[in-house]
Amino acid sequence: MPFGPAPAPACGRIRRMGSRRDAFHTPSASGCAESPVVGVDACRTGWVAVALDEEGRFAGADTAGGLGELLGRIPDAAVVAVDMPLGLLAKGWREADGLAVAKVAPHRSRVFSVPPRGVWEADDYAGANIRCRELTGQGLSRQSWGLAAKLREANACRDGGDHRLYEVHPEVSFAAIDEGRPVAWSKKSWNGQAVRRRLLAGQGIVLPDDLGPAGRVPPDDVLDAAAAAWSARRIALGTARSLPDPPQEAAGLPVAIWY
Repeated sequence: MPFGPAPAPACGRIRRMGSRRDAFHTPSASGCAESPVVGVDACRTGWVAVALDEEGRFAGADTAGGLGELLGRIPDAAVVAVDMPLGLLAKGWREADGLAVAKVAPHRSRVFSVPPRGVWEADDYAGANIRCRELTGQGLSRQSWGLAAKLREANACRDGGDHRLYEVHPEVSFAAIDEGRPVAWSKKSWNGQAVRRRLLAGQGIVLPDDLGPAGRVPPDDVLDAAAAAWSARRIALGTARSLPDPPQEAAGLPVAIWY
């Protein structure tokens, strides 16, 4: 069973959304009007995005209920890095996830292993769990199945032709920023958020205290989107690395986590 259509507007069509686009174009100190890269994270109300200007500095934040809607507001973005698995294998486990675990060790729970495409095509958790055992010999957690709708949505966008989308993992990105050291504190803790915000600031990504509507999103989701934007800029500059290197492939598209 195919994933079906992505939420309106269709993910394959990148179109301007009128004045709402301005949320991404907060003037920066350099006067840059466009935001060449964007990082996106799933959140409770849909998706949250952080944009960086041409100098790699914060240029705005926005939210949307659907990823297709969000992508439609940023037709000029060169790279959109998304904290969501992109690329599902026909069988077996993805190499990217095991390599990501090694990058954030000993915090293994921060990365989940992504089962094959057939698991995500199930109608419900019970069916997905059975299919996962058939294809991998292991069951699927309910927490992992909770990502199904957004995982399908993100893959429909990229499979539909928006190849600006790259998969990232914020915890891998934060570890890379800190010279290979994963953040010791949970991203939901005071200490963990303070450390992550400091790491971003050290890269020139200074998040303002007032994010407008995006400020209603939980802080850890905003921080994840900002870390994704850091990786997006590295992808755009050609300095990013991938897990694995070279990437695996599914349906002619890369299967890898970039940082």
